[in-house]
Amino acid sequence: MDDDLWALIEPLLPPRPRRSPGPRPVDDRRCLQGILFVLHAGITWQQLTLELGFGSGQTCWRRLNRWQEAEVFDALHRILLAELNAAGELD
Repeated sequence: MDDDLWALIEPLLPPRPRRSPGPRPVDDRRCLQGILFVLHAGITWQQLTLELGFGSGQTCWRRLNRWQEAEVFDALHRILLAELNAAGELD
């Protein structure tokens, strides 16, 4: 994911819950890349292993769930449509 797209997405993300004991949380950008990897590759959340560098499948799934509840993807969709419209790229 390039920096321009991330600059659109990052402000839409809700604040993280207060830190709880345990391992350091996975960066939001890495989690999003893990979510996109699962969707693109067609693998299950359990197949998203730590070795891939995105965090665990469970971590990415939880983050996806939280972001869906916060309507992040709906807001992003509206922003991207507005940008495409402004650029004359929308049919």
